[in-house]
Amino acid sequence: MGENPNPRHVAIILDGNGRWAEKRGLSRSEGHRAGGEALDRLLGDALKEDIAVVSLYAFSTENWKRPKGEIQAIWSLMREFFQTRFERCMELGIRVTASGDLSRLPALNRKLIGDVIKKTAGNKSLTANFCVNYGSYDEILHAASAVVAERVKGKNAKPVTKAEFEKHLYTYPLPPVDLLVRPGGEQRLSNFLLWQCAYAELYFTDTLWPDFGRKHLRAALKWYGARPRKFGGLLAQKAETRA
Repeated sequence: MGENPNPRHVAIILDGNGRWAEKRGLSRSEGHRAGGEALDRLLGDALKEDIAVVSLYAFSTENWKRPKGEIQAIWSLMREFFQTRFERCMELGIRVTASGDLSRLPALNRKLIGDVIKKTAGNKSLTANFCVNYGSYDEILHAASAVVAERVKGKNAKPVTKAEFEKHLYTYPLPPVDLLVRPGGEQRLSNFLLWQCAYAELYFTDTLWPDFGRKHLRAALKWYGARPRKFGGLLAQKAETRA
């Protein structure tokens, strides 16, 4: 694919469901249903492309501002997705994890997600990390509060290390994001995995999420493969390190 091997961790912002539906004279709920079908395809495509982890921005802390009816439809479609795709996840060896504050979700969604996480815990082909009621501001404040609580309890005044802080992130112990993909035409992170994307390559495409397929994923991977990844150093230093 180019200079770089395939990314280990790909994060995707599932953007454009509503606009996809509006262009077709459909309800926004139908757009979210089509987005669920695209997500189903994506999991299979990620396996074929030998990606280890995909993090999926399914519902943000800011999405609560949307109309109540749309939010309820999203929860209903999420339950349907996990109920109908569970067997496929088991067959394909997909491990499901979740990042975010799940306490605000409807009880049925919390239970269903928890059950799927437990039942798929031993699967090893692909980790599908669903970011639900997730926001980076919330995550970083949550981690900072946890570290402060530990410091107060242990009367510890030592400086906080990066490794210690990361243990309290919702995504722990997943690796840093290598490639972030945002369909839908927008070019911003929207409060998604800000810490984890510190050195991620950012790929933006106008394709709306329901239309996103394997050819679009492969285009993103090809672009990533040609990127010079220096991590603050120089390409010459990187070459010397590999040698």
